[in-house]
Amino acid sequence: MAGSMGTWILVATAFSVVNVLFLMILTVIWVRNYRTFGSGMTAGLAVFGSTMILENFVAVYFFFSSGMLYVDSPGVQQSVATLRALQTIALAFLTYVTAK
Repeated sequence: MAGSMGTWILVATAFSVVNVLFLMILTVIWVRNYRTFGSGMTAGLAVFGSTMILENFVAVYFFFSSGMLYVDSPGVQQSVATLRALQTIALAFLTYVTAK
């Protein structure tokens, strides 16, 4: 299936995998903080992180199972990759300030 996928979808997939890694780090920190402080805010952040992990896994699954939807549209492929890259940048900063 990867042979029929465009380069931009492979880039989007790589960004989604990196996003999952950032989100796993964040979620572990937020769960630890919830256990320490019992704050509803940290519980909400942990649920948010878990939901975003699921969303990124679904995106990767979708890229591989439905990649043919993007094959004829390099513009759509590039847009999807750009959105994943923006998410990666946001998560990188959030992970940095949260882990600090």
